[in-house]
Amino acid sequence: MIKVNAVFDIGKTNKKFFLFDENYNEVFKEYIRLEENTDEDGYPTENLELLRKWIKDTFDTALAKEEFDIRTVNFSSYGASFVHLDYKGQPLTPLYNYTKEISAEVTDTFYAKYGGEMKIARDTASPQAGFLNSGMQLYWLKVTKPEVFAKIKYSLHLPQYLSYLFTGIPVSEYTSIGCHTNLWDFDKEDYHDWVYAENIDRILPPIVPTSASINTTYQEHKLKIGVGIHDSSSALLPYILSKKKPFLLLSTGTWSIALNPYSTESLSEKDIEDNCLNYLRIDGKRVKASRFFMGNEYRLQVEKLCAHYGKEYGYHHNIQFDADIYLALMKNPSVYFKLGGLSLQKQEGETDLSSFDTFEKAYHQLMIELMELQVSTITNAIGDSDINTIYIDGGFTDNDVFMKLMSHHFSSFKILSTQSPLGSALGAAMVISDKKVTNSFLKENYRMKKLVPLFFDV
Repeated sequence: MIKVNAVFDIGKTNKKFFLFDENYNEVFKEYIRLEENTDEDGYPTENLELLRKWIKDTFDTALAKEEFDIRTVNFSSYGASFVHLDYKGQPLTPLYNYTKEISAEVTDTFYAKYGGEMKIARDTASPQAGFLNSGMQLYWLKVTKPEVFAKIKYSLHLPQYLSYLFTGIPVSEYTSIGCHTNLWDFDKEDYHDWVYAENIDRILPPIVPTSASINTTYQEHKLKIGVGIHDSSSALLPYILSKKKPFLLLSTGTWSIALNPYSTESLSEKDIEDNCLNYLRIDGKRVKASRFFMGNEYRLQVEKLCAHYGKEYGYHHNIQFDADIYLALMKNPSVYFKLGGLSLQKQEGETDLSSFDTFEKAYHQLMIELMELQVSTITNAIGDSDINTIYIDGGFTDNDVFMKLMSHHFSSFKILSTQSPLGSALGAAMVISDKKVTNSFLKENYRMKKLVPLFFDV
């Protein structure tokens, strides 16, 4: 019987369950996509009941497997999402989608009351973005649904709610509090004054270390249950624990997030305008990050390309970087795509595909335009830090055009891809483990691959 650590890694699209052995090797995994629900406004949202049922059924099945001895369970999930519990411990509201907007009437009142949008953004290292600033959801509930707010006993960020399903103990922890929530004053190292002024603090459970765990018995099995961790901070953890020299981690997927765990400076107004933010490491230190909705925009644009050129969705997965196409496109650089889901690029008009006679040419142009934004976010995240190494993990490591463009634009850096989808799940397993990792951990466990720079004249 193999001693294993269990991790639920809950993304907005894919829900994953892993078992890792004592050396952090994956020995079992299960993936699923769950059908979404809608909130009271008809806006798409996580189906919380379906998620709970899948988690319970999946874990019960794994627990019954005779070949595995599950010792620990932890949870990694997307942030900016609250589950509001009533006094009986039951959810009061849907799990509101972080892409949902807050009315200007609510936000204008809030900023007029607490010093303005830029002040709050700088204090909390959170560019203002509606429900993506999850603390604003609490203010929104209090103002627009006071009868619901009055019934809240605790509001738990999603990773902590998943832990609560197993322990019944409500807690808060740093990585979830610090992920662009508008809740945390990074200079004060405490909740922002507005949180106390609105009595929001009374529904936020006590803060515990991310490495904390709760010993419990579940179906006659003794288990150590973690308190959960925000997925971006979790993906960063294996690198921090095993590497001594400064680096930047580019975590790719629905969001592309450039993470610099070596920045110590407060964010400037320009940083905020450039969509930079801070996360919190498990030890409460800052992580400077710059992000954009690359994966989401990429999917939307590829769907349009497939429709326009009569290709099945998935055709793009096999496209390799073509230097001739790239060089031809760069002779007359221009913007052709209307990237509707991105705020980093001011654009007018609609996407123009008439200049491209093949899917491949249009696809390369799309990647060139996305890469322009990616270069900007990475440069902003690095700032003045002395960083010479970039690690890339997540879904875009399999995108040959993206990776070749990265190697070209950052030819003076050492760039390594991880070729591993385990980043956030593995971090969640490591954070509650007593096992130390060595400098060779990434090389041994992440199938590291060094990118070779492209050399040609543009």
